[in-house]
Amino acid sequence: MSTDSLQPLWQPDPERIDRARITRFQAWAAEHHGAPAEGGYAALQRWSVDDLETFWKAVTEWFDVRFSTPYARVLGDRSMPGAQWFPGATLNYAEHALRAADTRADEPALLHVDETHEPRPVTWAELRRQVGSLAAELRALGVRPGDRVSGYLPNVPQAVVALLATAAVGGVWTSCAPDFGARSVLDRFQQVEPVVLFTVDGYRYGGKEHDRREIVAELRRELPTLRAVVHIPLLGTDAPEGALDWSSLTSGDTAPVFEQVPFDHPLWVLYSSGTTGLPKAIVQSQGGILVEHLKQLGLHCDLGPEDRFFWYTSTGWMMWNFLVSGLLTGTTIVLYDGSPGYPDTAAQWRIAERTKATLYGTSAAYVMACRKAGVHPSRDFDLSSVQCVATTGSPLPPDGFRWLHDEVRDNLWIASVSGGTDVCSCFAGAVPTLPVHLGELQAPCLGTDLQSWDPNGNPLIHEVGELVVTNPMPSMPIHFWNDPDGSRYHDSYFDTYPGVWRHGDWITVTSRGSVIIHGRSDSTLNRQGVRMGSADIYEAVERLPEIRESLVIGIEQPDGGYWMPLFVHLAPGAVLDEPLLSRINQTIREQLSPRHVPDEIIEVPGIPHTLTGKRIEVPVKRLLQGTPLEQAVNPGSIDNLDLLAFYEDLARKRS
Repeated sequence: MSTDSLQPLWQPDPERIDRARITRFQAWAAEHHGAPAEGGYAALQRWSVDDLETFWKAVTEWFDVRFSTPYARVLGDRSMPGAQWFPGATLNYAEHALRAADTRADEPALLHVDETHEPRPVTWAELRRQVGSLAAELRALGVRPGDRVSGYLPNVPQAVVALLATAAVGGVWTSCAPDFGARSVLDRFQQVEPVVLFTVDGYRYGGKEHDRREIVAELRRELPTLRAVVHIPLLGTDAPEGALDWSSLTSGDTAPVFEQVPFDHPLWVLYSSGTTGLPKAIVQSQGGILVEHLKQLGLHCDLGPEDRFFWYTSTGWMMWNFLVSGLLTGTTIVLYDGSPGYPDTAAQWRIAERTKATLYGTSAAYVMACRKAGVHPSRDFDLSSVQCVATTGSPLPPDGFRWLHDEVRDNLWIASVSGGTDVCSCFAGAVPTLPVHLGELQAPCLGTDLQSWDPNGNPLIHEVGELVVTNPMPSMPIHFWNDPDGSRYHDSYFDTYPGVWRHGDWITVTSRGSVIIHGRSDSTLNRQGVRMGSADIYEAVERLPEIRESLVIGIEQPDGGYWMPLFVHLAPGAVLDEPLLSRINQTIREQLSPRHVPDEIIEVPGIPHTLTGKRIEVPVKRLLQGTPLEQAVNPGSIDNLDLLAFYEDLARKRS
């Protein structure tokens, strides 16, 4: 370990520690629930996992969670998978998200920002009115608890209204960003069979308008379960035939009626992706997300009614759902719809300035891009409101910490956080009362027994191991869609260590309790915080007649970058010339997303497979990271070992 990492980059002063909500929570939990009054965060975290039921009971009391029917106990069954949280309880997520409207009607709930960078407020009263009107219209359309409602929408206020109205009626929300091509969207929405589709006519990105009406028409054709399509004219076009107009559904003045649903009633479906097959349709519950996000946002992020919460995200990433949950703590949330770097690399800092964001979240890749581009945030913008800059999507390198410290403020709280779509939350990250060390996440989160394990299930300190969570979390999936026996859910997280969640990240837990993330231990692609399975890429690319087979790998770089090469094995007679390179990139951009266009396209003599015919991604990734061949792969498991020589040679040339 380097010497400089022994000294904290930032240390909260005593006054900041005293005023942090987590400090007040600890004192209250000590008085009412037997939590340790001394020992600071480390003692509180230990108690929260040792006495899991009391901790979560305390969270619901501290945040005044409204159970319309009381729970029988906190945890009916604590086995994983299958833990039963707060059995017997009923509640509604949207009711809690709109509670601030009762006392702060005329203050902004949402600040909407587009590429003009001019914030436009939506008050709590207006948000509540629109949600009430839309919820009534959804009920009139026949939407009932458990029905799926989908959004093909950018990060705009209408998306928040649609999510909350869906939750209010007990429906199940699911969304994709409009830069996803039709195939990507259908691979997700067809699994869950939505009855309503909210959609825009297009979106603006990078100073250009992108018309999506043809894609929307295809979605309508290919989603036979749709009973209604709602048109949001972002580009000003008329509603297509048979579609309802957004304004007509949200013009009423109806108080929201909140369906009281069981704690484990589904709230939304998020999509992650393994390396083969369709994306996993991950279902999380109304109650589980409510209590997990209250803990995460109200204690770890230290957010409250006086705060403004900005995270750069799209509706296709779990961070959008997390951002919307800022409403649970009465916080004003900032919705930015546009390119992260338009009209210049400094765009996000300008938005933080203009919205007076107190917590600004972005990707580690954006921080490193600003550093390379010579951006000077504090010199060029008034960032006096910003108390915390948080990053996720990939590990923030030490140079990123240094740059934020030097270029934003030397007393800046830097929160590198890590979690996953799978729990729509963080396993480790922000703690307002702890020091920040270069390249490290401050600590495991409350209620999360995060450990680093070796292959035999032994905990490791100061050694790289698998990220595991040994106790249930309320926001863990209640199930995957179309996984009736739970086998896909089990195989995704619990096949390595029975009864213990293995996430697929390499981590180190340090002796002082901080956490270092080393990147993915599986072969899921993670580009700019958006995870995509390689199968999505293969399906799109291999429709081209010139491509016999392909292999895509995502590799975290030491400088914080992410190198994603696409290896192609060409059909006989095909040539990897400029027109073909262009067509491959265009195919991925249009059918999947612009984020997953590869950094390089490299012709290879063949794609190696297992003996059962599966492409071997992880061994190739290890080879490209410099692992010797004999350590990267079991030679007896490969159909053609000679093919690996190409990747081994490429790794040597790149090193």
